[in-house]
Amino acid sequence: MTPHRHRWLDRFGAAGSLACAAHCALVPLAVAVLPSLGVAVWLGDGLETGFVLFASLLGVFSLFWGYRRHRALRALGLLLPGLAVLWAGLLYAPLHESVVPHAVAMTLGGTLVAVGHLVNLRLNHSHVHDASCAH
Repeated sequence: MTPHRHRWLDRFGAAGSLACAAHCALVPLAVAVLPSLGVAVWLGDGLETGFVLFASLLGVFSLFWGYRRHRALRALGLLLPGLAVLWAGLLYAPLHESVVPHAVAMTLGGTLVAVGHLVNLRLNHSHVHDASCAH
Protein backbone atom coordinates (compact mmCIF):
# COMPACT_ATOMS: atom_id res chain seq x y z
CA MET A 1 0.00 0.00 0.00
CA THR A 2 1.40 3.39 -0.94
CA PRO A 3 1.98 6.01 1.77
CA HIS A 4 -0.47 8.33 -0.02
CA ARG A 5 -3.22 5.70 0.13
CA HIS A 6 -2.41 4.98 3.78
CA ARG A 7 -2.69 8.69 4.67
CA TRP A 8 -6.08 8.72 2.96
CA LEU A 9 -7.19 5.72 5.07
CA ASP A 10 -6.14 7.42 8.31
CA ARG A 11 -7.87 10.66 7.33
CA PHE A 12 -10.99 8.74 6.35
CA GLY A 13 -10.85 6.75 9.59
CA ALA A 14 -10.42 9.87 11.70
CA ALA A 15 -13.28 11.66 9.94
CA GLY A 16 -15.53 8.61 10.23
CA SER A 17 -14.72 8.14 13.90
CA LEU A 18 -15.41 11.80 14.63
CA ALA A 19 -18.69 11.53 12.72
CA CYS A 20 -19.55 8.50 14.84
CA ALA A 21 -18.66 10.39 18.02
CA ALA A 22 -20.82 13.33 16.94
CA HIS A 23 -23.66 10.96 16.06
CA CYS A 24 -23.46 9.35 19.49
CA ALA A 25 -23.24 12.69 21.29
CA LEU A 26 -26.27 14.09 19.47
CA VAL A 27 -28.52 11.01 19.73
CA PRO A 28 -29.85 11.86 23.21
CA LEU A 29 -30.87 15.30 21.94
CA ALA A 30 -32.37 13.95 18.75
CA VAL A 31 -34.41 11.16 20.33
CA ALA A 32 -37.33 13.49 20.99
CA VAL A 33 -37.29 15.20 17.58
CA LEU A 34 -36.43 12.58 14.97
CA PRO A 35 -39.36 10.17 15.47
CA SER A 36 -41.74 12.98 14.63
CA LEU A 37 -39.80 13.57 11.41
CA GLY A 38 -39.98 9.89 10.41
CA VAL A 39 -36.23 9.25 10.43
CA ALA A 40 -35.96 7.24 13.64
CA VAL A 41 -34.52 4.34 11.65
CA TRP A 42 -31.17 6.23 11.54
CA LEU A 43 -30.90 5.83 15.31
CA GLY A 44 -31.35 2.07 15.22
CA ASP A 45 -28.94 -0.58 16.40
CA GLY A 46 -28.10 -1.60 12.83
CA LEU A 47 -26.51 1.74 12.03
CA GLU A 48 -24.63 1.76 15.32
CA THR A 49 -23.37 -1.79 14.81
CA GLY A 50 -22.28 -0.86 11.29
CA PHE A 51 -20.37 2.19 12.58
CA VAL A 52 -18.58 0.15 15.25
CA LEU A 53 -17.77 -2.75 12.92
CA PHE A 54 -16.50 -0.43 10.19
CA ALA A 55 -14.44 1.62 12.68
CA SER A 56 -12.96 -1.61 14.06
CA LEU A 57 -11.97 -3.06 10.69
CA LEU A 58 -10.61 0.18 9.26
CA GLY A 59 -8.83 1.11 12.48
CA VAL A 60 -7.15 -2.24 13.04
CA PHE A 61 -6.06 -2.52 9.41
CA SER A 62 -4.78 1.04 9.15
CA LEU A 63 -3.05 1.25 12.51
CA PHE A 64 -1.40 -2.16 12.36
CA TRP A 65 -0.11 -1.30 8.90
CA GLY A 66 1.19 1.99 10.31
CA TYR A 67 2.77 0.22 13.27
CA ARG A 68 4.70 -2.02 10.90
CA ARG A 69 6.10 1.14 9.37
CA HIS A 70 6.86 3.37 12.36
CA ARG A 71 7.04 0.85 15.27
CA ALA A 72 5.43 3.23 17.79
CA LEU A 73 2.60 2.02 20.03
CA ARG A 74 1.00 5.43 20.73
CA ALA A 75 -1.65 5.17 18.03
CA LEU A 76 -2.57 1.60 18.96
CA GLY A 77 -2.66 2.71 22.60
CA LEU A 78 -5.53 5.03 21.67
CA LEU A 79 -7.28 2.84 19.11
CA LEU A 80 -7.59 -0.35 21.14
CA PRO A 81 -9.14 1.24 24.28
CA GLY A 82 -11.41 3.28 22.00
CA LEU A 83 -12.63 0.14 20.25
CA ALA A 84 -13.08 -1.61 23.61
CA VAL A 85 -15.28 1.27 24.83
CA LEU A 86 -17.29 1.24 21.57
CA TRP A 87 -17.89 -2.51 21.75
CA ALA A 88 -18.76 -2.30 25.46
CA GLY A 89 -21.27 0.45 24.70
CA LEU A 90 -22.77 -1.71 22.00
CA LEU A 91 -22.75 -5.13 23.67
CA TYR A 92 -22.94 -4.52 27.45
CA ALA A 93 -26.70 -4.33 28.05
CA PRO A 94 -26.75 -2.05 31.13
CA LEU A 95 -24.58 0.48 29.31
CA HIS A 96 -26.35 0.07 25.96
CA GLU A 97 -29.81 0.60 27.43
CA SER A 98 -28.98 3.76 29.43
CA VAL A 99 -29.23 6.79 27.14
CA VAL A 100 -26.72 9.21 28.67
CA PRO A 101 -24.03 6.68 29.76
CA HIS A 102 -24.34 5.02 26.35
CA ALA A 103 -23.89 8.35 24.57
CA VAL A 104 -20.88 9.20 26.74
CA ALA A 105 -19.26 5.80 26.14
CA MET A 106 -19.82 5.89 22.37
CA THR A 107 -18.60 9.49 22.11
CA LEU A 108 -15.48 8.70 24.15
CA GLY A 109 -14.77 5.55 22.14
CA GLY A 110 -15.26 7.29 18.78
CA THR A 111 -13.05 10.16 19.86
CA LEU A 112 -10.26 7.80 20.98
CA VAL A 113 -10.42 5.94 17.67
CA ALA A 114 -10.29 9.23 15.73
CA VAL A 115 -7.33 10.52 17.76
CA GLY A 116 -5.60 7.16 17.22
CA HIS A 117 -5.94 7.64 13.45
CA LEU A 118 -4.59 11.20 13.69
CA VAL A 119 -1.60 10.06 15.79
CA ASN A 120 -0.95 7.25 13.29
CA LEU A 121 -1.09 9.77 10.45
CA ARG A 122 1.42 12.00 12.24
CA LEU A 123 3.73 9.04 13.02
CA ASN A 124 3.65 7.87 9.41
CA HIS A 125 4.30 11.38 8.17
CA SER A 126 7.33 11.79 10.42
CA HIS A 127 8.75 8.33 9.67
CA VAL A 128 12.18 8.59 8.01
CA HIS A 129 13.37 5.89 5.65
CA ASP A 130 17.05 5.12 6.11
CA ALA A 131 19.42 2.15 5.76
CA SER A 132 17.98 0.48 8.89
CA CYS A 133 14.39 0.71 7.61
CA ALA A 134 13.11 -2.46 5.96
CA HIS A 135 9.88 -0.84 4.68
